[in-house]
Amino acid sequence: MKTMLQRGAGILMPISALPSPYGIGTMGKDAYEFVEQLHRAGQKYWQVLPVGPTSYGDSPYQSFSSFAGNPYFIDLELLAEEGLLEKSYIETFFWGEDPENISYGTIFENRFIVLRKAFQNSQHKNDSEYIEFCEQNSHWLSDYSLYMACKNHFNHAEWLKWEEDIKRLLPEAVKRYRILLAEDIEFWSFCQYKFFEQWKKLKAYANVRGIKIIGDIPIYAALDSVDVWMNPKQFQLDEETLRPSKVAGVPPDAFSEEGQLWGNPLYDWKEMEADHFAWWKNRMRTSANLYDIIRIDHFLGIVRYFSIPGDAVNGKIGEYIDGPGIKFIDAISSVLGRTKIIAEDLGVANPKVKELLEIINYPGMKVLEFAFSGDRQNEHLPHNYTPNMVVYGGTHDNETLAGYLAHLPDWEMSYLMNYLDVYEKEKIIDRMFVTAYASVASVAIFQLQDVLKLGNQARMNFPSTLGSNWKWRMEKGAFGEEHINRLSYLADIYGRR
Repeated sequence: MKTMLQRGAGILMPISALPSPYGIGTMGKDAYEFVEQLHRAGQKYWQVLPVGPTSYGDSPYQSFSSFAGNPYFIDLELLAEEGLLEKSYIETFFWGEDPENISYGTIFENRFIVLRKAFQNSQHKNDSEYIEFCEQNSHWLSDYSLYMACKNHFNHAEWLKWEEDIKRLLPEAVKRYRILLAEDIEFWSFCQYKFFEQWKKLKAYANVRGIKIIGDIPIYAALDSVDVWMNPKQFQLDEETLRPSKVAGVPPDAFSEEGQLWGNPLYDWKEMEADHFAWWKNRMRTSANLYDIIRIDHFLGIVRYFSIPGDAVNGKIGEYIDGPGIKFIDAISSVLGRTKIIAEDLGVANPKVKELLEIINYPGMKVLEFAFSGDRQNEHLPHNYTPNMVVYGGTHDNETLAGYLAHLPDWEMSYLMNYLDVYEKEKIIDRMFVTAYASVASVAIFQLQDVLKLGNQARMNFPSTLGSNWKWRMEKGAFGEEHINRLSYLADIYGRR
């Protein structure tokens, strides 16, 4: 089978987790330094988590927009270099006490004050590049900026709690709010301009150094998003209340005995097919401009999705329904250009998913943390791999490797050590890297936390929980020469440079 991705290795590292003096990772000098480190480490891929603006719970998989970028990632020092801010002004704000954990409340309170100051100092309205950006992104930018301005106007409430006329997008209301909130709308457009400007430069810098950016997109849109507000007929909503009649999730599994209730409104696939998946094509076209490779989270839902009643309290009650399948793939393929796709096909085994992936040749995923708890035919065991796939040590939803190893039952630990041919526990993680890099999988990716051998205090996400997720950040200087040299050695030995 022809592989879709060039043989290589990569690191999963969210933008948010990069070090910076201002509370959260950005597209500034530390991002550029990280690219240089990846280059020296012989890596070909940098995978990030979704980069959209986050909503309640701070999850990058619940975004206010499927098109916009997160203003938190705009680097403030780069704005200062443009003359839009004074560095001394930025430093007057408190950005959090712990450099290894993001204080989202602090960021929310202070970041937009600083960005508004830059906005007030900007002459962007007369900038031809800004005007061109707004024109090129008119299919989503104007609506997103109106949405964010309305959220501010209604004290950050979800759109379902706004005044009835604007909630239902009555034309006179839309016109009135565009006039009333014109200045705020302009601010949100400015933020997007700066995000995409900085992102474009960072991506170009990475590409020149031989590093491709793997972007991650959630399959579903958040209920509290401009996507659902502006396109209610594209989603399974109750016509009277506009609340979801059916929502997304998964039944009980290894992560949760009660299943996972994600709460995202499900798509009305028949409605989407009627207009040839226009919303999705716009989304994928925008993503293809952002990334070199797009990982579609929960790709299974394109083939078969779990439909849960809108008033459910967990994922125990629901039914599986067939998704759009190949018709959807044909639609998005028409706008991808040279951008590649990785299908996150983890979860309940479904032969139809494998059949579809064989037809379309998208690489699927395997995870070492899932490999040693089943029989010898376990598809996550490296001897069962085929070239057209991506192997991970663990994903953002999993424990770190050190956390995973800390509580393995004896029988699983015994099989893992025999399989890896290692008999000292402190050497297991190194051996897992060797095994993944030596495999036939075209791409091997590890979380940076696993490069650093950190425990579950650095875990990115505990599925079905709120409050402690998405907070970890790398301590500045933690990714050092020893780690870089080791990765470079492995990439060279196993033909991944």
